[in-house]
Amino acid sequence: MHLYRIIYLFMSGALMVLSGCQVSTAEDQDKDEPFSIEWVDLFNGTDLDNWIPKISKHEWGENYNNTFQVTDGYLTVNYDEYDNFDDQYGHIFYDEPFSAYYLAVEYRFVGEQVSGGPGWAWRNNGAMLHGQDPRTMLKDQDFPISIEGQLLGGPEEGDRTTSNLCTPGTNVVMDGELFTPHCVNSNSKTYRGDQWVRATFLVLRDSLIQHYLEGEVVLEYTKPQIGGGNASPVDPSIKQDGKLLTEGYISFQSESHPTQFRKIALVDLNPIYDDKEKLDEVIKELISSEKNSGG
Repeated sequence: MHLYRIIYLFMSGALMVLSGCQVSTAEDQDKDEPFSIEWVDLFNGTDLDNWIPKISKHEWGENYNNTFQVTDGYLTVNYDEYDNFDDQYGHIFYDEPFSAYYLAVEYRFVGEQVSGGPGWAWRNNGAMLHGQDPRTMLKDQDFPISIEGQLLGGPEEGDRTTSNLCTPGTNVVMDGELFTPHCVNSNSKTYRGDQWVRATFLVLRDSLIQHYLEGEVVLEYTKPQIGGGNASPVDPSIKQDGKLLTEGYISFQSESHPTQFRKIALVDLNPIYDDKEKLDEVIKELISSEKNSGG
C-alpha cells in the first residue's frame, strides 16, 4: 500500500474518533444542563386566543351566548345572555395537549347561579385534566372524557371541600385499587364567599396526579384511565375503557354558576420526566415556593 494511502486512512480514522468524542461531549453537556422553571401563561388576560369552547347542544368552537369571555382581565364564565341553563354544560379547552406538568389555577365564584342550574352545580367549576380533544366530542356530549379537579365554593355555614376528584368517563387507582365512584372529596378546608383561591395540580402522565392547596397535598391517585360513565353521549371509538391516560387537554367548566379565573399557568415537566432525580428536585422547589408564598 502506498504511503500516501496509509496516511489518508490514518487521518480519516483520527477525525472520526475526534468527531465521535465531540458529539459525546455535547450530549453530556445537554444532559447536565440545569432545568429552568418557566411558567407558561395559558390565559393571557386579554383574549381567548388558543382556547376552544365546547358547550353541550352546540358544535365545538361555538361560544354560545358568550358564555366564555374576558372581563376586567379575567377569564369569565358568564350567563347574562341566558334565560335558562337548560343542561347546556360547557367547557373551554386550551388548544394544546400536555402530559407532565404543574398547573396553577386562581379562581373565584361570583354572582348568582343561572335559572335552571342544578343544586349540586352551585358554586361549582372544575379543572379538567388529561381531557379528550374537544373536536372529538359529540354535539350533545355534556362532559369530555377527563379527570376533573373539582372546584367548589363553600356555603356560609357548614363544610364543603374543594379540589375534589370527579371522573367523567374515567377511573383512577387509589390506595392500590381501581376506584370507580364518580366523585370523592379531598381533605381541604372550606373556602367561602367570593375570595380568590389558588389550586395547583401535579400531573405526571399516568404515574401520579396530586391536588394541592396552599402547598399541601389534599388528594392523590395514579393510573388515570378511560372507563365508567358520567360522560354522555360519547363516541365509542374514543371511549376505549381501560386505556391509560398519559396526556390530554386542559379545560374549565361552565356548569351554571358564574366563575372568574385570573391565572391559568403551568410549568411543563415533560422535558425532564425521564430524569427522576432532576424531576424530584424541580417538584420540591415548586412545592416549597408554593408554601413560602402562602399558596
